[in-house]
Amino acid sequence: MQLTRIHHVALICGDYPRSKAFYTEVLGLRVLAETWRPERQSHKLDLALPDGGQLELFSFPDRPPRPSYPEARGLRLLAFSVDDLDAAVAH
Repeated sequence: MQLTRIHHVALICGDYPRSKAFYTEVLGLRVLAETWRPERQSHKLDLALPDGGQLELFSFPDRPPRPSYPEARGLRLLAFSVDDLDAAVAH
C-alpha cells in the first residue's frame, strides 16, 4: 500500500465563529457540511481543501489551551501550499 495524500485533518478550535470565518472567508475553503451536535455542545465543520482533502473543524466547550511547549501531544503543525506566498500574505 502506498499513501498518496492526506485525506483529512481534524482541529479543535477555541473560538468557533472566528475559526470558521478564517478558514472560509480568509482562506476561501468551501463548506461541505456543518453540524451542531447538541449531546456534545459541539459544532463540526467539514471543509474542502483544494487537493480533495478535508479539514474537520470541531468546537467543544471549555477545552484546555494547548501547552506552550511544541512537543505536546496533538496536532503540532498544519501547513498549506500556495502558488504565490507574497500574494497570500498580502491577502
